[in-house]
Amino acid sequence: MRQPSVNRARVATVSLALVVAAGVAACGPEDNDAKGAGGDSTLRKGGTLTVLNANPQEDFDPARLYTSGGGNVPSLVFRTLTTRNRENGAAGAEVVPDLATDTGRPNKDATVWTYTLKKGLTYEDGTPITSADVKYGIERSFAAELSGGAPYLRDWLIGGADYQGPYKDKKGLDSIETPDDLTIVFHLDKPEGEFPYLATQTQFTPVPKAKDTGTEYEEHPVSSGPYKVVRNENDGERLVLERNPHWSASTDAERKAYPDRIDVRSGLDSSVINQRLSSSQGADAAAVTTDTNLGPAELAKVTGDKELAARVGTGHFGYTDYIAFNPKVKPFDDPKVRQAISYAVDRTSVINAAGGSSLAEAATTYLPNQKSFGYTPYDHFPAGPSGNPAKARELLKEAGHPNGLTVTLTHSNDKDFETSPEIATALQDALKKAGITVKLQGLESNDYKDKIHGATSEPGFFLAHWGADWPSGGPFLAPIFDGRQIVKDGANFNTGFLDDKAVNDEIDAINKLTDLDEAARRWGALDKKIGEQALTVPLFHPVYKRLYGKDVKNIVISDWTGVLDISQVAVK
Repeated sequence: MRQPSVNRARVATVSLALVVAAGVAACGPEDNDAKGAGGDSTLRKGGTLTVLNANPQEDFDPARLYTSGGGNVPSLVFRTLTTRNRENGAAGAEVVPDLATDTGRPNKDATVWTYTLKKGLTYEDGTPITSADVKYGIERSFAAELSGGAPYLRDWLIGGADYQGPYKDKKGLDSIETPDDLTIVFHLDKPEGEFPYLATQTQFTPVPKAKDTGTEYEEHPVSSGPYKVVRNENDGERLVLERNPHWSASTDAERKAYPDRIDVRSGLDSSVINQRLSSSQGADAAAVTTDTNLGPAELAKVTGDKELAARVGTGHFGYTDYIAFNPKVKPFDDPKVRQAISYAVDRTSVINAAGGSSLAEAATTYLPNQKSFGYTPYDHFPAGPSGNPAKARELLKEAGHPNGLTVTLTHSNDKDFETSPEIATALQDALKKAGITVKLQGLESNDYKDKIHGATSEPGFFLAHWGADWPSGGPFLAPIFDGRQIVKDGANFNTGFLDDKAVNDEIDAINKLTDLDEAARRWGALDKKIGEQALTVPLFHPVYKRLYGKDVKNIVISDWTGVLDISQVAVK
C-alpha cells in the first residue's frame, strides 16, 4: 500500500503513494480561476515549473517505484499501459488507456488480459516502443536488486512467485506473451477483474533491453513520456526534466505537458516549502509541492488571507485512519469490549486533534467515502459526534468489567496528526469518561511499524491507517481482512487476524467481476458486513490542503490521488 506523498504538520510524511500516496466528494482548489484541463485558451506552453518537496524522488526507476496511478513526477517520464483519468473529483478515479488502445480485453473469467499498443509510440531517442519492451520492463521488476515496486504481479502472474527477473532467468516469464510488436497478453493465476488498475503502476513502463543499465538505470531512465531526465542528483534530491522531443500529444490524451522544464527540489522543511509558496517570489511564483500539506496553524493563517486562500488546492484520497484491535490479546478478544470502545470514541475531539474539520472528516465506515470504493454508509455503533460513554459502560458491565478497564494504546511519536500523540491523547480523554483508563505507549517510527506489523509482536490496541493502491475496495479490504493474507513471518496487515471463509470467498467472487460498478457495490456491502465485528474503529479520512504559486494555472485534483496533478499545470 502506498499513500499520496503528504507532509501533515510538519505535517506528516507518508510514502506514496503514497504518492506515494491520498470526503463525500473530492473537489478541486477552492476559489481559484483555473479552468479544466485543456479548457482554457489562455494556457500556453513554456516556462519552468518548480516542485518544492520534503522527500526526495528516490529510486527513479520504473521497476522500483511504488506508485498509485503511475505517480505524479514519475508519470511525466514513464507511460504505462493504462493510467488514471486526469480530471477533477470523482471522474479522476477512473482508469483510462495510456500506451494501450483500451483498458484491456479480458477472457470470460478474467484470467487472461490482452492489450494492443497504440501505433507511433516512441522513446526519447525516437526508437519505437514495442510490446517486448513492456514485457521486459515488467520482468526486470522481479529482480531482487530492483525491488520496491507493488507486489501484485508476483502474486497474480502464473509463475510470478518463483521468477527471479531477467538478469538471472534469461528465458523470461511465459505468462506474458508478445505475439507481435503491438500485442501483449497476460496469463493470471486467478481471476482479476481489476487488472486495468494494476496496469497503471510504473512496472508496466516499457524499458528497451539494450539501454538497461541495471541499478544505474535510475540515473537516466529512457523516457516514454513528455519529459526526459537531464539531471538526477543525490538519488532524486534534485531532479530536472526537460521536454522529450519525440513525445507526441496525439498518442497521449492525458498529459498536457505545458511547461518546458520541471525542476524538482527536495530535502526542504515543510514550513519552508509553505512559506516559499505563500510568498511566491521569483521562481517560486511558478512552484507547487507534491508532498507537503498545510498544517493547522498554517491553514488558519491562509484562510484569513483572500489571496492565499485562492491558491489552496483541496483533495481527498482513499485513506482511513482508525483504531485496530488484536483479538488474540485480552480483553480485546471479547467483542463487547471492542464495541464499548467503539461507542466511547469522541470523533469531534479526534478531528480537532487531527487539525480540525478542514483537514479531517469523521469516518464510521472502513472504506473511504467515495463512490469508486463502493462506499456504503453505516454506523454499527452510533455514538454521535462526541461518543456515548453510558452505552460503553453498559457493554463493559455485560463483558464482566463493571468497574471499568485499564488498557494500553500504542501509537507513533511522529507528529503526523494521524497515529501520533495528539490523536492518542484525545482518545485517552474520551475513553476515561466511559471508565476505561488508557495508558499510552508512544514509539519511534521504525519501532512502531515493526511492532504493529509483526504477527507475534502486534499489540492489542493501537492506531493505524491504510491507503489505496488504486480507487477500489479491493486493495483496501483484501490486505486487511483476507485470512489468506495473514503473514506470520514478515509484515502483516491483517491486524484483526480475520480468517472467515465467507469473507475470503466473497473477495474471490468480487475479484472475478470486470463490471467495476458492480464490484464497487459488493465491496461496500462486504465492508458493512465486516464492520459488525468491530475489528477496527474508523476515526477519520484526511483532507489534503496544498498551496501553489501565484503563476500556476490549470489545477486538477482527482479522487485517485487527492493532490495536484503536475501533468496538467501551466505556468505564466
